Amino acid sequence: MAHYAGLDVSDKDTAIHVVDDYGKLVWRGKRASEPEVLAAALRRHAPELVRVGLETGQLAPWLYHSLKDVGFPVICLDARHARMATASQRNKTDAPDAETLAQLVRTGWYREARV
Repeated sequence: MAHYAGLDVSDKDTAIHVVDDYGKLVWRGKRASEPEVLAAALRRHAPELVRVGLETGQLAPWLYHSLKDVGFPVICLDARHARMATASQRNKTDAPDAETLAQLVRTGWYREARV
């Protein structure tokens, strides 16, 4: 079954949310914002990864290129566009943001930013 992941990146930690084709939770967690650590978590918890999305931001170019270089289907989402989807959330924290990003890349409702 296909997996889609959303990464809500901050300086130290990244919230990860993985969903299946139907949008159901497969796994969620938090890992250090290091490419090797994130890649290991994605390999373990999303073996059928179709797409992983992260928002534009300070660490986005580094993480985007690092994950792309090791073969992940990563895309960088325009933060202003993604913010529209996350603005209506009741609980505005890293975990729900990561879930929203995962759902955006699953449904295709996103605007890709050039990195």
